Amino acid sequence: MGSQLKKMVPDTSLLINRVLSRMIEGGELRDAEIIIPVPALDELQAQASRGRGEGFVGLEEIKRIRELGQTASVTVRFAGDRPTLEEIKLARGGRIDALIRDVARREKATLYTSDYVQALVAEAEGVEAVYVPKKQETGELSVMKFLTPDTLSLHLKVGAPPIAKRGRPGSVQLVRLGDTPLTQDEVQNYVDELMLALRNSKDGYLEIVRQGAVVAQLGDLRLAVARPPFSDELELTIVRPLVKLKLEDYNLSERLISRLSKRAEGVLIAGPPGSGKTTFASSLAEFYSNLGKVVKTLESPRDLLVGPEITQYGPLEGDFEKTAEVLLLVRPDYTIFDEMRRPRDFQVFIDMRLAGVGMVGVIHASDPIDAIQRFLERTELGMLPHVVDTVIFLREGRVQKVYELSLAVRLPKGMKNEDLVRPVVEVRDFESGELEYEIYTFGDERVVVAIRPRSLDELIPKLNDLLKSTGVGEFRLEPSSDGTLTVMVDRSEVRQVAKSLGKSLKELERAHGVRVRVMPIPIAVGEEAEFSLSDVGASLVLTVKGVETGKSVGVYAGEEYLLTATVGKKGRIRISKDSEAGRAVLTALSDGKRLRVFITR
Repeated sequence: MGSQLKKMVPDTSLLINRVLSRMIEGGELRDAEIIIPVPALDELQAQASRGRGEGFVGLEEIKRIRELGQTASVTVRFAGDRPTLEEIKLARGGRIDALIRDVARREKATLYTSDYVQALVAEAEGVEAVYVPKKQETGELSVMKFLTPDTLSLHLKVGAPPIAKRGRPGSVQLVRLGDTPLTQDEVQNYVDELMLALRNSKDGYLEIVRQGAVVAQLGDLRLAVARPPFSDELELTIVRPLVKLKLEDYNLSERLISRLSKRAEGVLIAGPPGSGKTTFASSLAEFYSNLGKVVKTLESPRDLLVGPEITQYGPLEGDFEKTAEVLLLVRPDYTIFDEMRRPRDFQVFIDMRLAGVGMVGVIHASDPIDAIQRFLERTELGMLPHVVDTVIFLREGRVQKVYELSLAVRLPKGMKNEDLVRPVVEVRDFESGELEYEIYTFGDERVVVAIRPRSLDELIPKLNDLLKSTGVGEFRLEPSSDGTLTVMVDRSEVRQVAKSLGKSLKELERAHGVRVRVMPIPIAVGEEAEFSLSDVGASLVLTVKGVETGKSVGVYAGEEYLLTATVGKKGRIRISKDSEAGRAVLTALSDGKRLRVFITR
């Protein structure tokens, strides 16, 4: 067929479908001149600049035609005028196609196209045209050779050997799939093949298109392509779910199943990356659907594995708020919001929940309480349990923790003054009913306080060993009734301990739900001094009577040591409210404790 043609003009659709390179490789096309229309080249360049895969495929096709043509007596040249800005705006109306037909007419060449309408219009205008239907790819994608049944993700990057994560949640290994670094052409060929499959697949769609980045869904494969300058080299990442589970597979208690089916309407599914959050969300969506509920999803990308009766929505015109407007008219019983990241995502969740829609949100978090804290600045404290009533925390594919939230008006734990009664959000372990956290307003701040004093028994031995391993001198560990553990060290070592053990102490706090603070060992005290206390903006000022400037004093709350300070001019000691010492003084005052000042010996 090709040997009878001397001049050929391919349009954009033909270049994207890579027809000419296959004809040259198959020996069908020899001794011919291929004329690339400049409008087609510009259109491909514009698509590639917007991150669209078709643009890259078409440009790579032109490059390949030039390379293959050297051995098949096929020449390539460009013809035609660059489209104007107005013509580019009219591209969807067929203006670029008209410019391509003009090139074929002027060059007295045959137009090759995979667009049936383009072929009909060309013949109507008297331009010779050949319609080449899209080739249906029947072979397996090349990347499938890497995707074994236990492969969670595949990572292909120019200049690096192919690697993959394989296993199951909880036992994942990073495996090298070869020792030879991938070349630009190899990775580009994988990308081109996937983009062509995406274009021809009914189960494929683009999710995110940015300068240098494309995220798409092809069946159950999530594709992420990164290019310079966004990344240092061309990179292709393929992620896929390994299993589709039912809610029964998680061995949840009957009590939790009952709550999910009858009471829970503001659910957070939290956990670190790769913990199985999306798989659990898919199971919960199917669970609600099987209960006869109307279920919709909000996803970008759309990779929840759900049945056809559950409609999966993306961001309408790039905005989930617009999607939410449509959903409120659709009136779903439950909406699954996968991968909540941006502040506006949380606001959409809140708005839909307060509108009466049952909401399930998926959120990255290293600890279940962290997921709740993401909502603190975005809604009124009293409304928080109405927005989020259940938190399900997963790790390594298993449900590790479940919290339930409720609102009470009472005195927070550790406070004794009845005047301090206030609304308190209680965060309880769902299975045991044990109170683990309180959230309430203290001054202008919303505070999250761990209520797990029993964890002190577990924490003290660990902290004792940690301090000994660092070579710290004398130290004391003093637990308090409110679940706080005070580490007392020599004054000269306070800063060193806080700096060198800061990260380790934070990890222990998270693991045991106990607040740890580092304080100096109290200096031996002598006579008690008289003082007055005043509130000066961001500071508290103690004015000590009869004590000379430069003298050290110890400040106590009843019998509990708080801090050591140096007396300044006119007997004043200024303590910042935001400092550790300032917060300790404020807490003591709010608990109704009497401050005492002693002159050190």
